[in-house]
Amino acid sequence: MSARPSPVFAPMTGRALLLAVLAMGAVVLGSNVLVQYPINDWLTWGAFSYPVAFLVSNLINRRFGPGPARRVAWAGFALAVLLSFWIATPRIAVASCSAFIVAQLLDITVFDRLRRGSWWRAPMVATTCSATVDTTLFWSIAFAGSALPWMSWALGDLAVKLLIGVCLLAPFRALLWKMAPTAVR
Repeated sequence: MSARPSPVFAPMTGRALLLAVLAMGAVVLGSNVLVQYPINDWLTWGAFSYPVAFLVSNLINRRFGPGPARRVAWAGFALAVLLSFWIATPRIAVASCSAFIVAQLLDITVFDRLRRGSWWRAPMVATTCSATVDTTLFWSIAFAGSALPWMSWALGDLAVKLLIGVCLLAPFRALLWKMAPTAVR
C-alpha cells in the first residue's frame, strides 16, 4: 500500500488571517443578534447566517491547513466573546461562545480527517457534525428552563443549518478552485 502525499498548504498571510477573523466575527455577531428575533415557533433569523461560519472555517482549513484554521477559530472566538457580551444578552453570549468554539474545533478536526476524499465530503460531513453539536449546545445553554419554544427553535435551526450547509457546497467549490495552491489545481 503506497502512502499518500501530504496535502500542500499555502502559508497564511497576515491579511488572510485578518480577513478570516473579521468574517468569523461578523458571522457570530450577526447570528447572536439575529437569533433573538424569531420568525415563528420553529425558527429564528440566526439559523440563516450562522452556517457561513462553517464555510469560512472549511475554506481556511482546505487552503491553509488545520493549524491556521484553529488559529482563526480561536481568534474568532476571542472577537466573538468581546462583541457578544457587548451586543447580546449574557446568556446568549455564553451559549454562543461555548457552542462556537466546540463546534469549530470539531469541524476542523472532522474536515481534516476527511480532506482526501471527494471535494464535497469533508465540508458536508464536518458541517453536519459541527452544526448538530453547535445547535445542541447553543439552544440548551441559551434557553433551557425558559418559557420560550426553544426546543422547536433548535430543531428548526438545525434543519436550516443543514440545508444551508448543502447550499454552501456550491460557493465552497467555487472559492476552493480560486484559493487552491497552484500545485493542487
